[in-house]
Amino acid sequence: MELSSKTRHNIIVILLVIVFFILGVSVGKHDSRPEIEKVTGISGKETAVTTETDFSPFWKVWNTINEKYPSADKITDQNRVYGAIAGLVDSLGDPYSVFFDPDEAKAFEEEIAGNFTGVGMEVGIKDKVLTVIAPLKDTPAYRANIKPGDKILKIDETVTTGLGIEEAIKLIRGEQGTTVTLTIFREGDKEAKEIKIVRDIINIPTLDTELRPDGVFVIKLYSFSAGSADLFRKALKQFSESGTDKLLLDLRGNPGGYLDSAVDMASWFLPKGKIVVSEDYANDKKPEIFRSRGYDVFNENLKFVILIDGGSASASEILAGAMQDHGKAKIVGTQSFGKGSVQEPIKITPDTLLKITVAKWLTPNGNLIEKKGLTPDYPVEITKKDLENKKDPQLDKALEILLKP
Repeated sequence: MELSSKTRHNIIVILLVIVFFILGVSVGKHDSRPEIEKVTGISGKETAVTTETDFSPFWKVWNTINEKYPSADKITDQNRVYGAIAGLVDSLGDPYSVFFDPDEAKAFEEEIAGNFTGVGMEVGIKDKVLTVIAPLKDTPAYRANIKPGDKILKIDETVTTGLGIEEAIKLIRGEQGTTVTLTIFREGDKEAKEIKIVRDIINIPTLDTELRPDGVFVIKLYSFSAGSADLFRKALKQFSESGTDKLLLDLRGNPGGYLDSAVDMASWFLPKGKIVVSEDYANDKKPEIFRSRGYDVFNENLKFVILIDGGSASASEILAGAMQDHGKAKIVGTQSFGKGSVQEPIKITPDTLLKITVAKWLTPNGNLIEKKGLTPDYPVEITKKDLENKKDPQLDKALEILLKP
């Protein structure tokens, strides 16, 4: 039977519609496939947590990078994962929580051991600005006249706005003998200035002692390192043998360190069981309380003053806060830095590390250290004019208190 031209035309149109429909369904099925199914050769794709979060945007970006980015093949999948983890941690908005890739983890562990090259200063984030907590004594930063509270605006040509602490540290550090240029703004100055510092091997100093002619025994504590508790014990032995009852502990510019060292030092002045510091956790976990070990060798006749400033942080604030709250010492100086959060290092893989904030520190009276810091009993500023004239009104006030009949 011969078909009319009109009928043949209709059949062709119908066939074309069917073909396009089939193709459309096929294409649609391909495009609607979950992005995770397009990724092959990666282990651990299954979620290990219960979550209703839609991860398809992540995998779509992953696949788009593979399809569109010109140098995608030069970036390993593992480095992409490291970058994603770093971004995940950054989403916390906490400058002290950070993920370390293998190179960064190695550098971090070297720093904890006290063996690294750099300029010798502690930095933190204050009011969203990279800020010097304190330079360590006799280091390149100290000799370059870097001061606590200095705002670091640039590291070489890198603007520090939005830069994480660990990123900044990585840029500041470098090989011994090389130079880093820091653009610094200091309160009281009209404009920022560039300071060139030659990197060197950093040996973290601990303490110095001095028996002044006026009978005041001074302990200048620079850090709370692993060995500082033993050195502090020896310094207190010198103090006991000196025959004086006037003790001045200078914690200015001390960026802190080991919590255990601070607890041990506080134990020389407190009865057994007294609270030194509490760790307050955000979840339902019960607060952890660190108590005095009860060495408590000094009687009520002890005259004790502690000096603090904006460079006193972390363990410095714990020790000074415990002495202040228990009425063992008077505090002189300016508001401390306010570094009162607890970080726990967790191995993610054998060669990567997550340092994450797990708690906040509270003084024995329940005062939050984080961001607030300690308020001195006797607030005393050091002005630019004081520095130019080599005067130390904070020390003068401390001596006045100690030498008062």
